[in-house]
Amino acid sequence: MSGLASWTPRPRPGRVVHEGRFIRLEPLDPARHGDDLFAASSAPGADERFRYLFESPPESREAFQAWLDKVAVLEDPLYFAVVDRATGRAVGRLTFMRIDPTHGVIETGSILFGPDLARTPGATEAIYLQARHAFEDLGYRRFEWKCNALNLPSRHAAERLGFTYEGLFRQHMVVKGENRDTAWYAMLDAEWPLRKSAFERWLDAANFDETGRQRASLAQLRQE
Repeated sequence: MSGLASWTPRPRPGRVVHEGRFIRLEPLDPARHGDDLFAASSAPGADERFRYLFESPPESREAFQAWLDKVAVLEDPLYFAVVDRATGRAVGRLTFMRIDPTHGVIETGSILFGPDLARTPGATEAIYLQARHAFEDLGYRRFEWKCNALNLPSRHAAERLGFTYEGLFRQHMVVKGENRDTAWYAMLDAEWPLRKSAFERWLDAANFDETGRQRASLAQLRQE
């Protein structure tokens, strides 16, 4: 690719708040977010939500606190709580991870959306806020999404959100005593303006009827 003679390494993402319409991303704070995230992590359906994550559902609030204290200080992955603006409660979490400032590559991952966040506009907005920060504020060239190839909901989500499938990394990892083939997706900086336009049109209040049902899908808006 041409035009990179003046390329310089990008800054790393920091512990800053990212405001959206439905949610905001706050740097993970065990004291402020702990109880809410424990509730989101241990709610009914936890086994399925954790099925493809590296960790397992928390056995107790005490054990969850130990995990929170450990991950909250990490720089990579860098954890954020997804806070519902209407209620002020943390309803999920995600990270920036595998951060490569030298080449301008960054990934979203370790995503756990509780029942009050999954399949809501806030879930879509969380990824939009990450992508916007990566491309516009930090100047990264590539925003990645990777998941277990068996995780069909995650694969469908990546495609819905505008990530492009790039291939399968066979026998990429051993997770919880099982082989993981990893499906690889990415979004590029040159693609972001059109992706951004679709995201913002989809998230706009005019795209939802009085019952909260979408008028146009994200895929439809990208095609337009």
